[in-house]
Amino acid sequence: MRIIDLHCYPNTKEWIACQQPYVDALAKYWKRQWRARPEEEVVEEFAAAGVEALLVALDLETTAGTPPCSNDFVSGMQKRHPDRIIQCWAAVDPLKGEIALREARRAVQELGMLGFHFHPIMGHYAVNDKQFYPLFEMINSLKVPVMIDVGTTGMGAGMPGGMGAKIRHAHPAAIDELAADFPNLTIIAAHPGWPWVDEITAAGLHKGNVFWELSG
Repeated sequence: MRIIDLHCYPNTKEWIACQQPYVDALAKYWKRQWRARPEEEVVEEFAAAGVEALLVALDLETTAGTPPCSNDFVSGMQKRHPDRIIQCWAAVDPLKGEIALREARRAVQELGMLGFHFHPIMGHYAVNDKQFYPLFEMINSLKVPVMIDVGTTGMGAGMPGGMGAKIRHAHPAAIDELAADFPNLTIIAAHPGWPWVDEITAAGLHKGNVFWELSG
């Protein structure tokens, strides 16, 4: 049986640095150490589990002030280990405006990445915010899918004020509206969507361009 992890994190120092403000909180929330590991060790773990991975880039620079785990990095990691890492999700920070538009085009046309992953809670935005529609128009024109986190997150969980994050940003209604406005855009809702499981189920059943992966 072929096992493909659609939503897989690099877990290297570049990944940990990207989300540095949340590392201690995540370790406490998950009740396990949250530490960077060498690239070769990460790939060896994929191999031991018999998993082919789709790596995820992440850009929280605007909200967290940390360097992105960049498209160049995850794309490079994929090219170094093509037998175990079969593709990558690019990341752009919608709050960067024109920079995000240019990076979206480059990620697909130059780096050959699969599509785009969005983390609305930690990015402090909702994907149905009309100011971001030029970005989704660009992605739609590139004919690639998006994967959008839905429901709550471990990042900031249990901390005062959730470290400024608002889980409402990842409500299924945002995906439902985006899917209606971009009917040719393939949207993958990431994670079970708790506490709005019924609502993301409804959106997935109603919108033919919405799919759902249940990791985490």
